[in-house]
Amino acid sequence: MGTRSLTTFVDDHTQEEIVVMYRQYDGYPEGHGKDLINFLNKMKFDNQLTYGISCLSAQVISHFKKRAGDFYLHTADTRDYGEEFVYTIYSKDNQLKVKVEDVYEDKVLFDGNIDEMNEWLYSDDKPEFDITDALAKSKYNIKQKEDGFTD
Repeated sequence: MGTRSLTTFVDDHTQEEIVVMYRQYDGYPEGHGKDLINFLNKMKFDNQLTYGISCLSAQVISHFKKRAGDFYLHTADTRDYGEEFVYTIYSKDNQLKVKVEDVYEDKVLFDGNIDEMNEWLYSDDKPEFDITDALAKSKYNIKQKEDGFTD
């Protein structure tokens, strides 16, 4: 069974949800969240390129929907499709924002702009343990060779 998610789009003028995109699998932040931010990073949110959230929602849907299955459209305010995560795309203060909610835990995991979402999603990708740094700080004279092994 996949990790289901919903991506919702809130109109910049009416502040009402306009469409819901359902994803059947990989809906967790490390999956759909990264897929979504990677697409949004390529977009510039202004009146020249996207013409608002209604245009952006069409571009996002077009980007993700490549074949039958996987992604589906539903009417505004659709919920209870077994989704574990809900991604809400909206604009505030002339910035594109994304809110990520964990439905099972009933909590907001993230709510911020694109740069902040990049930081949030990719901060865990930094290595927690760097062997080169650890060896340099060692009291023993251990060196890492080019093949990755140590003497």
